[in-house]
Amino acid sequence: MSDGDALDPEAQRRMRRRRLIALAAAILVVAILAWVLVGRRAARPVAESPLQHVTVVEPGRRQIAATIVANGVIAARHDMQVGVVGEGGQVTQVLVDPGTWVSAGQPLAIVERSVQTEQAASLAASVRVAQADAALAQSNLDRAKALVKNGFVSKADIDTKTAARDQAIARVSVARALLGEQSARNARLVIRAPKAGLVLTRSVEPGQIVGGQGVLFRIAENGDMEMLARVPEQSLAQMRIGIPARVTPIGSGVSLPGRVWQLSPVIDPTTRQGFARVALRYDKALRPGGFAEAQISSGKTDVPQLPQSAVLSDDKGNFVYVLAKDNAVARRAVKVGDVNDDGVGIIDGLTGQEKVVVSAGAFLTPGEKIIPEVSSAAAVK
Repeated sequence: MSDGDALDPEAQRRMRRRRLIALAAAILVVAILAWVLVGRRAARPVAESPLQHVTVVEPGRRQIAATIVANGVIAARHDMQVGVVGEGGQVTQVLVDPGTWVSAGQPLAIVERSVQTEQAASLAASVRVAQADAALAQSNLDRAKALVKNGFVSKADIDTKTAARDQAIARVSVARALLGEQSARNARLVIRAPKAGLVLTRSVEPGQIVGGQGVLFRIAENGDMEMLARVPEQSLAQMRIGIPARVTPIGSGVSLPGRVWQLSPVIDPTTRQGFARVALRYDKALRPGGFAEAQISSGKTDVPQLPQSAVLSDDKGNFVYVLAKDNAVARRAVKVGDVNDDGVGIIDGLTGQEKVVVSAGAFLTPGEKIIPEVSSAAAVK
């Protein structure tokens, strides 16, 4: 007989009841422990991330030298294009090369002119014949006038001889005019420099047939050069004739002084740019057609100036972080002007009264709170 069979039904019910009570007590204890643990964890404070200490500055406004940086090409200030003035012919001599300095009227090339020379000689002989005829006619008239007093020559004969003399003189004038015309044609077969300057190019060789069209030589008058600087229309409006500039040809490493001598009267409607023409004296570093950079002074301007570390840039453009409400930072788009050793001029986007993050801007995000440490503008240069 088992123990269960030995107990009466009442005893078995009491045993089961005790077991259920023990199980319920165990479950209650576990629930209480779980509640206590969750409550402690909920009551534990969450650690806040520490705020960054960031230097900010109120830039104010100051007078700074405004400099406009522009790119462009080098060209001759006055590019003289020289060709054949007359009917042309075969070139027999080329007397200069590119890079040669020439004076006004100096021969550059000679066109073959043997036929024209003979024509000029023939016309010169015609002048001498006409002069001889005129001299004879004058002599006949003089003799006739001497005889008219004695009645040997009539008044009609005098008139005839006077007319013959006048015709002879007229023929001399015609012969001289024809000779002068031929001499002028012959002179144009010598291609000459119209003014003094530097030969830039030549496109003719001995033996070449040339006519009245085409450029054979290009000469920079007096060797003067210029830079055709492309400038945005808003910058062009700040310029005036005569302001100084410094031009650096690409690859040369030299900076040459110049002055703006002409401002474009029109703006390209596509690029919104115009030309500022910077006059330059000759220098061997200046090669027409070459690329150059110009720094053009446009006087003084009153703008906020920031350290270079304060101005950031991304695909949306230049920007800075300014201090907003509750010491949160906000992004502010700016337009950068002159950049020099003192800092960056801000021509648009700031009034100068904002508190601007000087450094650590690259590690901030818009809306992030900081602990600002205000510094003077002079201390952060």
